[in-house]
Amino acid sequence: MTEARRILLDGSVVTVLRAGEELVARDGRRVRADAAQHLPPVNPTKIIAVHLNYQSRVSEFQARLPAAPTYFQKPLSSLNSHGGAVVRPQGCKWLNYEGEIAIVIGRSCRNVEPDEAAEYIMGYTVANDFGLHDFRDTDAGSMLRVKGSDTLCPLGPGLVSGWDFREKAIETRVNGRVVQSGNTKEMMWDMHYLVADLARNITLEPGDVILSGTPANSRPVEPGDVVEVEVEGLGCLRNHIVEGPVPINPDFGAQPTESEEVVSTALGGDWELRGIRPPKRA
Repeated sequence: MTEARRILLDGSVVTVLRAGEELVARDGRRVRADAAQHLPPVNPTKIIAVHLNYQSRVSEFQARLPAAPTYFQKPLSSLNSHGGAVVRPQGCKWLNYEGEIAIVIGRSCRNVEPDEAAEYIMGYTVANDFGLHDFRDTDAGSMLRVKGSDTLCPLGPGLVSGWDFREKAIETRVNGRVVQSGNTKEMMWDMHYLVADLARNITLEPGDVILSGTPANSRPVEPGDVVEVEVEGLGCLRNHIVEGPVPINPDFGAQPTESEEVVSTALGGDWELRGIRPPKRA
């Protein structure tokens, strides 16, 4: 396997290869991986995410899985990197982590079969598909602000080629505590299927990103929290949560809400149907 990263090195954007605990540029310059300023490992033309895919997540929501995957898009302006700050706007409460694996396309892809899809994949990276559920009441269909607000798509730390996605562990931690633990063997649709399914009517270009779903137990985080997503063979993506400097402008547009739909989704299921009340937040 090979791991490439994009970092700022002496003021320039440089692609480096990981060599143990160091990152090595093509001109021979070296920097410790833990001291480097990371950038997103790829420059996509689009970011597409699947809704439900892990069986544990389906069970958690007592949902009925559709016959085929459904998707949403995250704007490119939501891109973030390893070590980057994830911003929760003032006045919002329900920012959830979702540890995921991102597929990165290597060459133009259209009308391929699942058993051909591997030829079009450049590699894989770790992702955190953060969701700002305060806007779920107004953007439930598009998920635009829920999943597409600035900083809500960290990727990294590197792009790994030659990685086999089968039966790999995925774990999310908040302040060192394990909060999600899953395995790719519980995915309903694997990486190759997702690529082929999308490429039936959407041309996937080099660098494009497909987020492949999250296991159960996505929950809210607070400013000051450190969130890590670790995938077996891909490394550990680390981000910290900060509060935005200004609130959502209250003078126009849809406002953050705290309806039963918002709270139940953020806390992991339909609490009313379960006959219990969502826990109170401090």
